Amino acid sequence: MSTPNSWTIAAARQALRKGEISAVDLTMSCLTAIDAGDGLNAFVHKTPEIALEQARAADARIASGDAPAMCGIPLGIKDLFCTKGVPSQAASNILAGFKPEYESTVTSKLFDAGAVMLGKLNMDEFAMGSSNESACYGPVVSPWKIDDRNLTPGGSSGGPAAAVAADLCLAATGTDTGGSIRQPAAFTGIVGIKPTYGRVSRWGIVAFASSLDQAGPMTKSVRDAAIFLNAMSGHDAKDSTSADIPVPDFEAALTGDIRGKKIGIPREYRLDGIPAEIDALWQKGIDMLRDAGAEIVDISLPHTKYALPAYYVIAPAEASSNLARYDGVRYGHRAKLAAGDGITEMYEKTRAEGFGPEVQRRIMVGTYVLSAGFYDAYYNRARRVRALIKRDFEQAFAAGIDAILTPATPSSAFGIGEMASADPVEMYLNDVFTVTVNLAGLPGVSVPVGLDAKGLPLGLQLIGRPWEEGDLLNHAYVLERAAGFVSKPQKWW
Repeated sequence: MSTPNSWTIAAARQALRKGEISAVDLTMSCLTAIDAGDGLNAFVHKTPEIALEQARAADARIASGDAPAMCGIPLGIKDLFCTKGVPSQAASNILAGFKPEYESTVTSKLFDAGAVMLGKLNMDEFAMGSSNESACYGPVVSPWKIDDRNLTPGGSSGGPAAAVAADLCLAATGTDTGGSIRQPAAFTGIVGIKPTYGRVSRWGIVAFASSLDQAGPMTKSVRDAAIFLNAMSGHDAKDSTSADIPVPDFEAALTGDIRGKKIGIPREYRLDGIPAEIDALWQKGIDMLRDAGAEIVDISLPHTKYALPAYYVIAPAEASSNLARYDGVRYGHRAKLAAGDGITEMYEKTRAEGFGPEVQRRIMVGTYVLSAGFYDAYYNRARRVRALIKRDFEQAFAAGIDAILTPATPSSAFGIGEMASADPVEMYLNDVFTVTVNLAGLPGVSVPVGLDAKGLPLGLQLIGRPWEEGDLLNHAYVLERAAGFVSKPQKWW
């Protein structure tokens, strides 16, 4: 019989409400698994005292009949979310010792719903990366392994992905700026959804690129993603980009019926050199949706080829502005100064010591493209390309397309250190299928569909209409059921 830490949210919710297990026992099962899983380096700040206190409170709520869907559910929280009194470092040395005096809106909503925080999860520094190798805590190791090679769980939400896949928690919060929920979800065989920009509050989440960042759930099933997303979503007056629109019941949308729906297959995503396995998986997904009664339609998203360069202008530009606040004056790391050093030297030394190489690279790129001589040549041009990419999607949806199916990643997980080269563009290419969704502000979900020849998970991505996460998740639900993916990593940690 499976241990409680391996349950889905839906299964745990049922067991808690029936009195078959207490929230305390469920939490203890996860805490035991977390301690045994230290070799994955997924949890970087454990909070067992907070977790057990919240679990006892959840048990009291359940006993009184006041049990929201997430009540008593043990979660991991990505280190990008500010949690009151708990280290929130964004995996960066520059925020060493920072313990916020406030709670992010997302975690506040989850705790109000009775969820349990097991601890903070590792990630790429300031969410900048695709392999979780840039963290000040060291890399996360995927629970999936081949030939005794340590694999990356993807990034930047590598800690959440590894923790969910290894059953250290029932689910986890992630953030997605260019694919940071969907790519690690695909690499580790779990479900991850990036909602429509504005669906989930960004308040209290350490900013990377403010017009692209969006929080979302990382879970063991599509149903869990729907349950979790409902608890995270909603208007927040503290976030000026938060949408004041109703939040539907996403779980109720999982009817499993997509007959007559039109699924777009963008020809521009058929890249030169795409591995045959990825192409075959994509075709398998097309066939499964067609067999479920959907109509498959070839579509064109003509500006897709410009998405990656546009993203890597816009995201660093916004990052250079957002990260200017980390100067050693008010909080976080401050460099030791030599005699005669002034404020300028303090800024320079603090930022040189506090930021890792990838963050420094993106700050410099962002500062360059925003500089007086290059603002129009790079940043304004990238913004215009972004508008064209968004228009491509709008035209496809206006023509009757309900969802768009693409690969989630150009490959399965690679080994830790394998992509570390003098050319960072090699790593950036991992985002080739995902960045368009962020640039257009659309919802996108990664669903595990199969294994490659090496026995590693592969996922497919579904892109939906804005604000139609329920419909998108229903398509993902159909794909999930048709694929029947039940593979789990063999425990070695």
